[in-house]
Amino acid sequence: MRLRVPAALLLCAAAYYVYLPLPPGVCEPRKLMLLDALFRSFMTAGELLHALGLLHRVHLLNWVVSLLEEVPARSCSALNVTDTTLGGVPTRVYRPRGAERARRAVLYFHGGGWALGSARMRSYDLLCRKMAEDLDAVVMSVDYALAPDSVFPVQYWDALSASRSFLSAHTWLRFGLDGDRLCVSGDSAGANLAAAVAQTLALAPPLAARFSVQALVYPVLQALDFHTSSYQQNQAVPILYRPVMARFWLQYLDADPLLEASLLLNRHSSALHADTRSKINWTALLPAQVRKHYRPVAADTGPGAAPPVFLDVRAAPLLADDAVLSRTPRAYVLTCEFDVLRDDGMMYARRLSDAGVAVTTDHYGDGFHGCMVFANLPMMSDVGRRSEAGFIRWLDQNL
Repeated sequence: MRLRVPAALLLCAAAYYVYLPLPPGVCEPRKLMLLDALFRSFMTAGELLHALGLLHRVHLLNWVVSLLEEVPARSCSALNVTDTTLGGVPTRVYRPRGAERARRAVLYFHGGGWALGSARMRSYDLLCRKMAEDLDAVVMSVDYALAPDSVFPVQYWDALSASRSFLSAHTWLRFGLDGDRLCVSGDSAGANLAAAVAQTLALAPPLAARFSVQALVYPVLQALDFHTSSYQQNQAVPILYRPVMARFWLQYLDADPLLEASLLLNRHSSALHADTRSKINWTALLPAQVRKHYRPVAADTGPGAAPPVFLDVRAAPLLADDAVLSRTPRAYVLTCEFDVLRDDGMMYARRLSDAGVAVTTDHYGDGFHGCMVFANLPMMSDVGRRSEAGFIRWLDQNL
């Protein structure tokens, strides 16, 4: 009996820690609560060690990822899997076995706030294996440098270097790629990099090839408005909370961490030029059913003009001019209802379409940030599997 009471108290404490009120409509909320509790545990431990000066919070998280998630480059009967480099950047290549012929190919950038994760993570390894097998395509997953050890524009330069190499005749010959069927893709921060390099290379002098399509999965595309309707609706919805996204941005842009409060109040963007504001004006770019009852939040006071790095289109592709967008390839944009980044993706799709780019949008009304990447893990929800299937289906039909 004496043991039962402490056990019951521990059980109650664990249930209290795991339980999180979620909006109705989220797919399999219990699984999302468990996933979030796991993330919060590691993040809390990281914050404690960081505060004690023992270890950077991000280094702890990546150590955990490395310990629990990283897998070697294992070939199988269907695929030859190798670790190599593209443009000097570490890259894992998945190449179907069988008849030697030119194959379509996907260049993929993983997510993780420009700070977390790896192409060697089990979740990304499984995603890329599935893409390679289902599409009979070569998939190259890039391990760009991570914050805080590397900050913008290092991640962008890594992505651009890998992209230039991917589009080169040397890479076609080495890996047997079809130069007319090349895709750049990524999720979250990786989708940010994919969009940025797609814009850059659309304007660059011709290489041996160009990307024929871009596929962006819940992309993060701007750091000027942290009160879009999706930021307001989903600010406390896991796994990507609004303050966490603000910290990722500050870390990536090597900005003062003390700016976090300013970002969360939109003070850093209180005096934007009208042309810049129009590019992120969700009240004009999104339909009423998406905006719902939410209203813009603009700070009355603030530092005035946003720091220049926040306006750099290489970091914030949503700020690109129409003339640039019009030259980018056919696009796929996946968004999730319960994601602070939903409006970033929807606004980008709208602006691409307005610029004359053919765009396919895929919105999951019960989805949340990160759902697709974890589609093949045991605790993942049905929306992860559905979104992965939709993503691969679009690639199959358009690449």
